[in-house]
Amino acid sequence: MIRSVVRGYGAALPKRVVTNRELETMVDTSDEWIVQRTGITQRYIASDDETTASLGEKAARAALDNAGLTPDDIDLVLLATSTPNNTFPATAVEIQNRLGMKHGYAFDMQAVCSGFVYAMTTADLHLRGGLAKRALVIGAETFSRILDWNDRTTCVLFGDGAGAVVLEAQEGEGTIADRGILTAHLRSDGSHKDKLYVDGGPSTTGTVGHLKMEGREVFKHAVAMITDVIEDAFEATGTTAEDIDWLVPHQANRRIIDGSAKKLNIPTEKVVVTVDIHGNTSAASIPLALSVACADGRIKKGDLVMLEAMGGGFTWGAVLIRW
Repeated sequence: MIRSVVRGYGAALPKRVVTNRELETMVDTSDEWIVQRTGITQRYIASDDETTASLGEKAARAALDNAGLTPDDIDLVLLATSTPNNTFPATAVEIQNRLGMKHGYAFDMQAVCSGFVYAMTTADLHLRGGLAKRALVIGAETFSRILDWNDRTTCVLFGDGAGAVVLEAQEGEGTIADRGILTAHLRSDGSHKDKLYVDGGPSTTGTVGHLKMEGREVFKHAVAMITDVIEDAFEATGTTAEDIDWLVPHQANRRIIDGSAKKLNIPTEKVVVTVDIHGNTSAASIPLALSVACADGRIKKGDLVMLEAMGGGFTWGAVLIRW
């Protein structure tokens, strides 16, 4: 049985760090208020010369270096993003060009904060279907470009950055002891669109627009939706929360992360949290968190790792990986 195995990981962050104290000088907020409600202390904000494509390229090169591979070894570049460089072509194609690739194929995946989970699932299907041998799966965002910096309820939450992994098709035994993606579960419900969306687009306003969010409503649905797909992953593999070595959630809000872990009976010491230093980086948050936890030695080869996310749409999903 073919499994999509993680060969390498990488990350890239903008140069500029914006602390809560700096935001106090920009909008009517406070460090205490932000930390208490979100767990965020700082975030990275892209400068004019830093884009989704440039950050994605840096993360991709870091992942290739970590894997001991070159762009020549990659067949597919799959980018999860809601903040592309252009309406078209896909920013993945621009990253492919930046990497010097003249072969293979590249495209973008848009599922907002669930984008990386959707992209990992899609890449897995391409690898297992024989369309590619190795894939660069990237999550990259410059959400600062779509924020209303006068809206204190949203501008304090988000940050910019990119993370990437290299997936490689390898032969497995077909058991949960295999390395690689073991199962994936995706959902969406468009009836919740108005709870988290951007109020612009080429087909409607002809503008980029700004992010709008009903925070209470998003929070109300988040924990139940997240735990739902994780429980499906447990059922599909015959595993339980006790088997999980690490939960790597989308880094939206510390209270959502803690609430989900508690409902699933996953101890807090098994949860990777980076929302405090990165803020919500949408599709980049999970690969950024993976890079942190791999680099500091927490996530090791053979560990059972659960990825989960929920984003605008609503979209949500979970991927269970043997590292």
